[in-house]
Amino acid sequence: MNPLSEIVNSKIFSATCTAWTVAQGLKVLIYFYKHHRINFRLFVGTGGMPSSHSAFVSCMATTIGLDAGWNSPVFLLALGIAVVIMSDAAGVRRAAGQQAKILNEIMEDFYSSRPVPPQRLKELLGHTPIQVFVGAFIGIGIGFFFYRVL
Repeated sequence: MNPLSEIVNSKIFSATCTAWTVAQGLKVLIYFYKHHRINFRLFVGTGGMPSSHSAFVSCMATTIGLDAGWNSPVFLLALGIAVVIMSDAAGVRRAAGQQAKILNEIMEDFYSSRPVPPQRLKELLGHTPIQVFVGAFIGIGIGFFFYRVL
């Protein structure tokens, strides 16, 4: 078997991609429920409920733990990466999004009396702690499902 085929046919890869897809799909469904219209941009965008970054890395760590063992160096590495990514999603990226929101307000005030339209910054960059938690829960659940049920 070639390496690419081995990766694509891996339970770890399949579960992790499924966790990301489910989390991104839930963003579209939640938006539809709230606004009664579909926004497919949410499927590939950042931020929002639930955190697909958290779903991805928590599923990756879970499936690696189930496959290689909970005390294996590769699981501990995956766990460390997951913790860093989830804390970044709820910390640095969220703060950057809040700063973008404030800068957008300043730009609107500045350009309100000028003919040049302001260029808006992306505000939805990070996650609240609950969005990260829900994403992690989805990832862990899908990881166990792939290894215990499928």
